[in-house]
Amino acid sequence: MKLHNQDADLFIPDQTPIAKALARTSHLAIGAHQDDLEFFAFHGIGQCYASAEKWFTGIVCTNGSGSPRQGPYQGVTDEEMQAIRLQEQRKAAVIGEYAAMIQLGYASSNLKDSSNKNPGADIASILAAARPEVVYLHNPADKHDSHITTLLRSLEAIRSLPAELRPRQAWGCEIWRSLDWLCDEDKELLPCSERTNLQAALNGVFDSQISGGKRYDLAVMGRRLANATFLDPHLTDQETGLTYAMDLSAVIQDENLDLVDYTLGLVDKLKGDIRSRLEKFL
Repeated sequence: MKLHNQDADLFIPDQTPIAKALARTSHLAIGAHQDDLEFFAFHGIGQCYASAEKWFTGIVCTNGSGSPRQGPYQGVTDEEMQAIRLQEQRKAAVIGEYAAMIQLGYASSNLKDSSNKNPGADIASILAAARPEVVYLHNPADKHDSHITTLLRSLEAIRSLPAELRPRQAWGCEIWRSLDWLCDEDKELLPCSERTNLQAALNGVFDSQISGGKRYDLAVMGRRLANATFLDPHLTDQETGLTYAMDLSAVIQDENLDLVDYTLGLVDKLKGDIRSRLEKFL
């Protein structure tokens, strides 16, 4: 498998040959940045951890050069930060026992340029080799531009594949904007109650971000707990950790389904729910 970017990094934690490593993949996540996968796709990582039948593969699209920094990382150059973040992502792949970890190494501007077909072509070639059953993606209501463009390039890649090579399930997961706003019937619940020690280890690997000024390790675990507790006001907690997701399976299977209309349809459902709840008691 040949990738377009010479800075791409292919890492196999157990040193299985790349073709075999990808072929065993059952769950795959595509994120914009180093640490995105661990924050939004632990459901898949946890399902595959220590399993002989299920394997998790990760794809990170950007090189991480533009991340904010302070404290011990305040004087780190963009080039040095890229190297640090690449190694942090490799460490996460070892801890999580991933089948493969592929960092495409593109600048964010490459992803935002819709005329640049290389990122999508790389993603498509990986998906064709891995043929995962489930993919975890950024969600289309996210407020981070790099997350949105990564999602768009990922959808283009999936839709370019023959129907028989596409994943059967696609989840659009939360990071920069919680999906708590979705109507309950539209919330896909991805349990993250087990192996909190593994979750903490994966989150804590990204020291350049945490010591560099963002307590993602605490925030991610807090969101999962809050999701589980605030899911239903009338039931006791069924989980101690939940990630919310949108079901994007129809979007990847039907290339005629407009992503904007699909997403705004969910917003309209929320608007209707708010209106009916208020008007019921006026």
